[in-house]
Amino acid sequence: MTSFGPHDQPLEELFADAAFASMDDAGIAGDEIDAFYLGNALGGQTESDTHLAPKLATHIGLQGIPCQRFEDACATSSNAFKHAVQAVESGVHDVALVGGVERCTPETGLGTGEMTRIFAGASHRQYEQPTGLTFPGVFALLTKRHMHEYGTTEEQLAEVAVKNHHHGQFNPKAHFGRDTDVEAVLETPIIADPFHLMDCCPFSDGASAVLVVSDDLADSFTGEPVSVTGVGHRTDAVPLADKASLPETRAARDAAAEAYEQAGITADDVDVAEVHDCFTGAEVLAIEALGLFEDGTGGRAAADGETYIDGEMPVNPSGGLKAKGHPIGATGTAQLVELTEQLRGDAADRQVDDARTAVAHNLGGDAATTVVTVLEARA
Repeated sequence: MTSFGPHDQPLEELFADAAFASMDDAGIAGDEIDAFYLGNALGGQTESDTHLAPKLATHIGLQGIPCQRFEDACATSSNAFKHAVQAVESGVHDVALVGGVERCTPETGLGTGEMTRIFAGASHRQYEQPTGLTFPGVFALLTKRHMHEYGTTEEQLAEVAVKNHHHGQFNPKAHFGRDTDVEAVLETPIIADPFHLMDCCPFSDGASAVLVVSDDLADSFTGEPVSVTGVGHRTDAVPLADKASLPETRAARDAAAEAYEQAGITADDVDVAEVHDCFTGAEVLAIEALGLFEDGTGGRAAADGETYIDGEMPVNPSGGLKAKGHPIGATGTAQLVELTEQLRGDAADRQVDDARTAVAHNLGGDAATTVVTVLEARA
């Protein structure tokens, strides 16, 4: 993956940096790749470019093979990854390049307000967008309900930001690599009650890529492979008013159950997780939906030290979206890059000891789409 943050490169060059790094890691040449699965959520609006898959494939020398762009809000490249895994597992392809790329910072010529308006397009067009509801408000509603039902506090949410910024300082590719404290988080302006500015992740520029290869070929390449043992994908109702329970994030629970069943594991087997923490409250909802913490206890997890790198259940050692950054289409495969490094033991100062089983959780829109992936170290 590239660093996340402002970039002045064109989109195709930004993606090429991640794609070539992935190919170099595996020792794979372009003519060995059978298919290309691209995640990009906003290219039509931000780049005036709606036919990106063949364009980016041409830029990195992969023209001629099947290429497909996926768009599923923040879950975009996670969904691309799911389809690549299914294609390789079924024998349709032996080697697939999967990645995502997005430019979301003012380097694109678009300000935060315009990017927020564009991204609000992932909410319900008739029922939510006319009210002015944007995603800070969406996740504020989910989180406020969790606070009402379980007593989660603003201070506990701030502890999630503190934890992820602490992890981010050990990630040289993070958008924000600096420590903070609860007081500093709570002193920043309210964006959507209960979220302060530092409860919110940034829009970032960046790209990420992985290679999915058949089990028979995995050991013939140079990079140490990890096994994909489960990929769950589920959806929930849109709009928010049609969801059965706001803090439950039903799609995440169903996707996790599917992924765990495929992998033959339970939540108790997970050693490290990367979850979609677009807002601090989203991490609380995610770790409960994944079964890593019981319902109502996720709010206390960061404050109690349990989700730190050296805690009982490390969550977002990369810094998460909160500190690592959030280039929408690149986020899903970036989670997989981080967890691959964790399972290889290559994560340096953010390494989780004895990590053997890892879970990635990535959601799209108002928690209506969720993809959960289980990766395991090979024996």
